[in-house]
Amino acid sequence: MRNNYHYNKNLKDYAKKLRNNSTKAEILLWKNLLRAKQFHGFAFLRQRPIGNYIADFMCKELKLIIEVDGFSHQFSYEKDLLKDKELNKLGFNVIRISDEEVIYDIENTILRLEGLIKELGFKLD
Repeated sequence: MRNNYHYNKNLKDYAKKLRNNSTKAEILLWKNLLRAKQFHGFAFLRQRPIGNYIADFMCKELKLIIEVDGFSHQFSYEKDLLKDKELNKLGFNVIRISDEEVIYDIENTILRLEGLIKELGFKLD
């Protein structure tokens, strides 16, 4: 049996809508870092339906979810905490990065992601 990483096909259309309406930070992270195995050869998917949620970015190999938090997340701390907890139960590690960090400090974003990947026991190319 193939592992579908808790893919939720019922959220497919909503995920597509989110992909087509990505934030500036999500677009920058995708185009400049995560798309087409640019980041150390790891394959990321964007706006991936997992369980009852849609992850901004997900890497199956790393079992890693990257959430890019904009202004609206300042008011949804408890909702985000619950999402992280549920995704952790499904076996994923979740990292949250602010829009500002992606837009104004991509170098630190890269270092944080590389550090987490090493903590998870993976080697970087």
